[in-house]
Amino acid sequence: MNNEKLTVDRWGDVTVAPGETKDVEVRFSESYSGMNLTIPIQIRRGIEPGPTIFVTAAVHGDEINGTGAIRRLITEESIQLKKGNLILVPVVNVLGFERHSRYLPDRRDLNRSFPGSAKGSQTSRMARFVFEQIVSRSDFGIDLHTASVRKTNFPNVRADLSNPDLIKLTHAFGCPLTINDAGPEGSLRRSACDAGCPTFILEAGEVWKVESTVTEQSVRGLKNVFISLGMIDGEVELPPYRTIIETTRWVRSDTAGFLQFHVAPGDFVSTGSPIVTTSSLLGQVQQVIESTEDGIILGMTTLPMTAPGEPVCHIGLINKGQSKMEKVVDQLPNEALQLRLRNDLSTSFNVTEVADFTEDPPDDVPEPSEDEIL
Repeated sequence: MNNEKLTVDRWGDVTVAPGETKDVEVRFSESYSGMNLTIPIQIRRGIEPGPTIFVTAAVHGDEINGTGAIRRLITEESIQLKKGNLILVPVVNVLGFERHSRYLPDRRDLNRSFPGSAKGSQTSRMARFVFEQIVSRSDFGIDLHTASVRKTNFPNVRADLSNPDLIKLTHAFGCPLTINDAGPEGSLRRSACDAGCPTFILEAGEVWKVESTVTEQSVRGLKNVFISLGMIDGEVELPPYRTIIETTRWVRSDTAGFLQFHVAPGDFVSTGSPIVTTSSLLGQVQQVIESTEDGIILGMTTLPMTAPGEPVCHIGLINKGQSKMEKVVDQLPNEALQLRLRNDLSTSFNVTEVADFTEDPPDDVPEPSEDEIL
């Protein structure tokens, strides 16, 4: 960190007074041609003192669902900040974003490089800049992510629940699924927590997309946090259920072939229930992959084919209360966000009953009559 303490009211030559909202372009480096490279940031300040929260997206430059959510916050005139401060960063990794890439041009992962070094690689320097300019000014942080390329995630928040502040923040966010996880070494959230700025992430949707239901879930959760801290007016929107997941499992295919899923993101599964069928290019069934655990589908591949050893499904293990949660979901109206998310996130693949796919067609299919032939 810089020796000089950075405050939320001063951004270079720009001053942001209580009650003001200002957009700033913060220079972090320069291009090969010597032009300034900047990160666009919006600072919102309430009239009354309160916590400062950063909300970031696209730390991985291709994960832009969070970018859409932050832009929705920025453009919603109904969000009037009463107290505290918001630092809204729609795109952190602007160099990856410009290239539709997860990584920076030096091929390093920004979200494995925090807190960074002012004398390190291009990625390490950018990580240090973000840490000094954004994390150091904040009391709490929320970082928005998606699944990696060729996968999708059902919305889940991830946080180190040994931190009491993160228990409160994630509970307020109101996502049904919370994974208790400190995060990988070098990640923004883990490094921010180590530096005294409790931070959690939302994982939802897939890369290169701004999905409407993911945006809705993200904005709802962010507003819930702001409401719970007294930063804005409103009523917290509660989820249909809540559960904490301590362990997750990736299900991998043992055979190559095309995939026919029997579950969708957000579905509950039981031990022995079919998840996906693999078949040859000519339709011969190779394997029906079954769940080895009770739990919920956190993520899935969006590729229609697989090879031996490739991950096809990510399951969050649920230790108790699964049947009660299933009953709650079964009773939800069709317009409930939980069900709309399930349907929207499964549009990249077909979901069928296992019997519909594995049963052989009947041998005695009748020939059409002359009247039926056009």
